[in-house]
Amino acid sequence: MPLTLSQKAIATKSATTLAITAKAKALKASGVDVVVFGAGEPDFDTPKNIKDAAIKAIDDGFTKYTPASGIEELKKAICKKFKDFNHLEYEPNEIVISNGGKHSLTNIFQTILNQGDEVIIPTPYWLTYPEIVRLADGVPVFVNGEKENGYKITAKQLKDAVTPATKAVILNTPCNPTGMIYSKKELLAIAGAAVEADIYIIADEMYEYLVYGDNEHVSIGTLGNDIFKRTITCSGLSKTYSMTGWRVGYTGSSAEIAKTMGSVQSHQTSNPNSIAQKAAIEAILGEQAAVETMRLEFDKRRKYMYSRLSAMPLIDTLEPEGAFYAFVDCSALTGKLYKDKEIENAADAADILLSDYNVALIPCADFGAPNHVRLSYAVSMEQIEKGLDRIEEFLGNFA
Repeated sequence: MPLTLSQKAIATKSATTLAITAKAKALKASGVDVVVFGAGEPDFDTPKNIKDAAIKAIDDGFTKYTPASGIEELKKAICKKFKDFNHLEYEPNEIVISNGGKHSLTNIFQTILNQGDEVIIPTPYWLTYPEIVRLADGVPVFVNGEKENGYKITAKQLKDAVTPATKAVILNTPCNPTGMIYSKKELLAIAGAAVEADIYIIADEMYEYLVYGDNEHVSIGTLGNDIFKRTITCSGLSKTYSMTGWRVGYTGSSAEIAKTMGSVQSHQTSNPNSIAQKAAIEAILGEQAAVETMRLEFDKRRKYMYSRLSAMPLIDTLEPEGAFYAFVDCSALTGKLYKDKEIENAADAADILLSDYNVALIPCADFGAPNHVRLSYAVSMEQIEKGLDRIEEFLGNFA
């Protein structure tokens, strides 16, 4: 028998976000003045108190294996955060600490899915969701969040999508890539539909601290005991504390699910990084001023980016409510000619912007939205102004 690779692995798509950002960084390194709107990470340094806690952990020799699902001290800190910020009551044996949010989600689906189980994924979605579901032998089922509803699905849509094979629905609020937030009223209706269908809610709340204006973040698990029992809450430190490279994610769930996820993780990766765990304790329990400083700066950039984009021809965007992304509808560019070549989708527009205008942004076909692009405002205001000027210049070709 010839040597072959796993068909499941071969079918897994690489992350376009990372590929485009890497390409743009390579151009930058070669001396090209590229504005990169691709980054899904804050452009701030990790706060000093967190870095100091990591250095102390190294100096103290805290560099060995820890329990597979994380150290007790960090689990207690996460329980306190869940209670104080999310108003969720979890015990330490219901917490699993993992190597970032992707790893947490991987653990979840490896734990709850059997072959052929369906997971409802609202569109647009973070491009990693369907890949993680498939790798766990699940079946992604896409439900379109209409633009008129802020790209969010309704309880009725959820009910209509449920089949006997449905195991879970993913709910990402604030949302990557749209920047939109589910209101408490919307969540109550969705919670009712999930309880009625007896399915899990996978609540991805990674951007929970990055909320703007009069909007508020509501954890769906707070909306009654019935939905709490069916909810697995997933978050991490990457976006809140600018700790993307530290790789610390965590989940709150039932003790049974947490124990099983811990067992899965023990064979996949052993434990999360010991030093990062000590730094995470300081992040959660230490001085929080940097969190608000970053949020206010993102808000300033958000307002500026939205004001500029909403005034440009041939594109349309809703005002972002959370996270640090603007989600731009480029449908009106479809069929336009640029240098005698027809623009067929948002990816074509993104290619032109990178090759001819030195602007890198993320086309969203892999997010389930082929006529849209995503712009991150986790970059400096100077870069935002320069990049938007170039986008405006590109759109001027069709005036």
